[in-house]
Amino acid sequence: MIVNNLTLCYQGKVILAPMVRVGTLPMRLLALDYGADIVYCEELIDIKMLQCKRVVNEVLDTVDFVTPDERVVFRTCERERNKVVFQMGSADAERALAVAKLIENDVAGVDVNMGCPKEYSTKGGMGAALLSDPDKIEKILSTLVKGICKPVTCKIRILPTLEDTLNLVKRIERTGVAAIAVHGRKKEERPQHPVHCDIIKAIAEAVSIPVIANGGSHDHIKVYSDLEAFRQETSASSVMVARAAMWNPSIFRKEGLQPLEKIMQEYIKYAVRYDNHYANTKYCLCQMLREQLETPQGRKLHAAQSSQEICDAFELGTFYEEMVAELAAKAATLQIQAQEEEEAEDPDVIRMAIKFDKRQYPPQITPKMCLLEWCRKEKLAQPVYETIQRPVDRLFRSIVTVSEHKYCSALWDKSKKLAEQAAAIVCLRSLGLPEGKLGDNTQSPLMHKRKVEERELWKDRENEEALSGGAPHKKPHLTLATNNIAPDRP
Repeated sequence: MIVNNLTLCYQGKVILAPMVRVGTLPMRLLALDYGADIVYCEELIDIKMLQCKRVVNEVLDTVDFVTPDERVVFRTCERERNKVVFQMGSADAERALAVAKLIENDVAGVDVNMGCPKEYSTKGGMGAALLSDPDKIEKILSTLVKGICKPVTCKIRILPTLEDTLNLVKRIERTGVAAIAVHGRKKEERPQHPVHCDIIKAIAEAVSIPVIANGGSHDHIKVYSDLEAFRQETSASSVMVARAAMWNPSIFRKEGLQPLEKIMQEYIKYAVRYDNHYANTKYCLCQMLREQLETPQGRKLHAAQSSQEICDAFELGTFYEEMVAELAAKAATLQIQAQEEEEAEDPDVIRMAIKFDKRQYPPQITPKMCLLEWCRKEKLAQPVYETIQRPVDRLFRSIVTVSEHKYCSALWDKSKKLAEQAAAIVCLRSLGLPEGKLGDNTQSPLMHKRKVEERELWKDRENEEALSGGAPHKKPHLTLATNNIAPDRP
């Protein structure tokens, strides 16, 4: 039933095509504003997506898929939830399915790009490299169709002969995909080569599923009326546009193109509102300006090294400041609300406003180590740390449990390790115990233990060298690896 719904959705629709560094959220939303019915994200590689975790961003009102190093790989929002198709690059059916399951509840459909001729895609067996392996194509698509509840599509390029192309698309149709997009060029052909409308037409007449015509931006599509003309010439169910939409997303506007200056300002506002990386924003604006890059405004854009500088180049400096302040205020409000909710949920947790600064501690001593050593000395169970990450800003807080009492810092930290160290400090200070800090009047037992171990090791080294006839030249640098306690760095 869902597949049928998407088939109807595709029928006669205009689609913003995927293109590397083009299909980010601001561009997709702008295309929807001007009449695009379906938007594709940029092609994202399966291995990269499998490193991500799903994070609800309450400040931006988005869903983010974030890598371990906190880089946002894919960002979407409620407005495009039923209109965005997630396009991936994959050469493995099981990896493709794992990615599809990760994102299927946040998108309208899943597409596999089997037409990208770029080396970054083909060298991994993805993109146009799949065209020479129909068995793998069939396995990937069949696995996706059977494995997820959202519609599955794919995008291909034409093969050297019409017969080979038709054999491939019929095999793809049998996998159960909802639609097939056809870029009307061979994998070695580029935009300057004419698109083969006759081949797309032959494909559309050979299969019963919707065919999406792609590749007309250079020669065929300049204004809105060209979209329908291209669709009719190819007998396709719908049209997919990439470069023409990137140059001016108002190409989807029935009433005609809007002035480029207006389009760029609207795009920049979306980019700031959704915290788009300035480099991507700059790239997209350069694509819009094209031959105007040598104008004073184009030179300002070329020199910009931040979102604020981009806004200044387009007389949007005030907008930038107001939007940044608005988002910061929202983040602060959400943080206060989250803290109040946590304190109400667990009033038994002892809290202090503390952060761990490793510069205040000896290189080989941390609060966590001091707390662990004290628990061992008192014959208590070792400390148990429970660390959570706050979705609103992806900061961390840890609660440590010692002898059935809980302790944590009232402040949030940028890493799990720092949060755990802060929790250990709260516990140590609450119990009146030394934390190993530099300049403490009361010397930590752990520090004393380390000094004893160091002296003993030094004596052993002296004895060994004396027996071998050598003499020590300098005191060896001791590391935690020489001790029984494992290293614990923030």
